Amino acid sequence: MTNNVKSMQTYDVIVIGAGAVGENVADRTVQGGLSTVIVESDLVGGECSYWACIPSKALLRPSAALRAARDVDGARPAVTGTIDREGVFRRRDRLTYDWNDDSQVRWLDGAGIDLVRGRARLSGIREVTVTPSDGASVTLRARHAVAVCTGSTPAVPDIPGLRDAAPWTSREATSSHVVPDSLAIIGGGVVACEMATAYRALGSEVTMIVRSALLGGMEPFAQDAVRDALARSGVEIRMDAAAAKVRRDADGTVTLALGDGGEVRASEVLVATGRSPRIDGLGLQALGLPETWLDVDDTMLVTGTDWLYGVGDVNHRALLTHEGKYQARAAGDAIVARAKGMPVDDASWGRHVATADHECVPQAVFTDPEVASVGLTAAAAKATGRSVRVLDVELANLAGSATYSDRYAGRARAVVDEERGVLVGATFVGHDVAELLQAATIAIVGEVPLKRLWHAVPAYPTLDEVWLRWLEAYGRDSA
Repeated sequence: MTNNVKSMQTYDVIVIGAGAVGENVADRTVQGGLSTVIVESDLVGGECSYWACIPSKALLRPSAALRAARDVDGARPAVTGTIDREGVFRRRDRLTYDWNDDSQVRWLDGAGIDLVRGRARLSGIREVTVTPSDGASVTLRARHAVAVCTGSTPAVPDIPGLRDAAPWTSREATSSHVVPDSLAIIGGGVVACEMATAYRALGSEVTMIVRSALLGGMEPFAQDAVRDALARSGVEIRMDAAAAKVRRDADGTVTLALGDGGEVRASEVLVATGRSPRIDGLGLQALGLPETWLDVDDTMLVTGTDWLYGVGDVNHRALLTHEGKYQARAAGDAIVARAKGMPVDDASWGRHVATADHECVPQAVFTDPEVASVGLTAAAAKATGRSVRVLDVELANLAGSATYSDRYAGRARAVVDEERGVLVGATFVGHDVAELLQAATIAIVGEVPLKRLWHAVPAYPTLDEVWLRWLEAYGRDSA
């Protein structure tokens, strides 16, 4: 049912936000027997489907495929052309369904989830008022829970002139049908690095303005590999730099005055300096809650309430789609358990709490080379007081990399908790290393002893042989 509700309607559960996170919460509560409505002011499917994960990876994949072919003798002579910009955009548009959410709406209908379109505001305890773009407002009431799954939005810093210069954010960068002649990127995080990779491959002259580290928080060798690769591709990286003032001139050129007195001129400027919670107009203050990231427990229940849940980016625990979906499953099951009077910590297989967000978060960065990591870096592990041992393996020394590519380069690092003999972190850098990530995630989350991993024999010749090399480096006697 889409916007086909009465002026007052009661459900067991109200979900605000129909992105990947909201859809998963709603699906779990409906499967648990609770009537559920989802409220959305934009496209059903949310940020990941239309302006983040899917379109960004669609923009990145063609250049990676082209590089992979050029790195293999025998295939290399067959590559005679260059990137087809229109083809890249055409494929991206197909994967985003041309920003049409009809298929996602059909999925909601098939799952038994009602949809109300419009802006949601928390207007009381377990009450949500929805204002559509046209028509009368609708008030929804929940018997059990309201889940806020509104995600986050690109943060635009207060740099003089920046907003007036009409900067790109990740939304414009992933949905553009134009390749600017030149692109200035403010920021050095995942979005900044991925979009620098994509637009340089598409032909833009790219300049990155990075205040501190590139890919801060990751292993230093991963930061170095991405920075060096970007530089080799022709990206200019201004490290330890900051934009002090921005203006868009009459001819459309954007000029960025830097704090060190330098200047960058570009056709477009992309701001990639972080995210803010998407909570404007949500009505948190009226409920006595601060208008900031929602503070939640491991069932995603908002602190100080017994009915309001904050799931996904909006709680700032892990700004990643897969982690948001993980939280959604936990929250949906917790809502069902509480509605049925069941303790949330007594599930048949422990699914009602989300604890992986603390130290077991996996992440893949689709630069060239890719970076894939899970758990703690060596520095972060040492900071917790653990006795840490670091194992580094050069991926180019594996038979799997030799058969994969004539020019393979990369490194894999395992971080071992010596006292327990288990992995607490892993980082991979190289082509297609994101496919190695889940095995490491399972080893870390499952706390599999290294002495057991000796018997998890990797197939030969594959990149998975890195596990054997790690164990050999650790030493059979130690393991």
